[in-house]
Amino acid sequence: MPEVAEAQIFPVLKGKVAIVTGAAQGMGRATTEVFLKAGAKVVMCDIKEDQGQKVAEELSKLGEVIFVKADISKGAEVRQLVEKTVAKFGKLDAAVNNAAMTPDNTPLIDFDETYWSKLTDINLTGTALCCKYQMQQMIKQGGGGSIVNIASINAFRPQPNMPAYTSCKHALIGLTKHAATEGGPHGIRINAIAPGAIYSEMSAAALVTMGLTEAEFTPQVSTLNRFGMPHEVAQGSLWLSSDASSYVTGVCLPVDGGFLAK
Repeated sequence: MPEVAEAQIFPVLKGKVAIVTGAAQGMGRATTEVFLKAGAKVVMCDIKEDQGQKVAEELSKLGEVIFVKADISKGAEVRQLVEKTVAKFGKLDAAVNNAAMTPDNTPLIDFDETYWSKLTDINLTGTALCCKYQMQQMIKQGGGGSIVNIASINAFRPQPNMPAYTSCKHALIGLTKHAATEGGPHGIRINAIAPGAIYSEMSAAALVTMGLTEAEFTPQVSTLNRFGMPHEVAQGSLWLSSDASSYVTGVCLPVDGGFLAK
């Protein structure tokens, strides 16, 4: 695991309320932590209730945070997530739509139709439902706000044996651009982030499966010759959610250690 110092965080989200989906682990948890340090009140969402409640309790020392269980592929649950956020904190200023299923692992000519449908329901339709109800609430409040959709470098450069995941991440860029055109007149900014190879327990296990060391693998996925860390992706979401990016909308920010530059 690379040792990357966390950047200093300033209270740029003080007084703001944010939703983070897929927040029980990985980039979602890191985003919740960074947003709390930046002064936001955060509603964590995940389908993993026990784990999510535990993380919320652990992070409560940093600020006001609650956990709400929701399956983002179900519109009624997404609507209730937003309603519970407003009931608890009075408004919604920002959202990071991070929840997603893990990539498929077959070539297109042999893809699993059931997994394709499940992945699409969450990674694409689920993100669209999040945007729908988040934007509705922001408009209801009188406009303003920021939404960040978590895409992937797969949206720009397909990786082997991930036809469903790659298709959804490409579509997510289109969704983000479309949402930005609708949100703009209301002062709502919608952007995306495309993470590259980010360190996790899953990526570490994958190296073992591939029989590669981290030193052997990382030059293939980053010009910095290392994995990215979840908190580095979270810093991108923080910037896009803050007033520092007030004239930025409809874009996708790669956080990939230079992979797409290779």
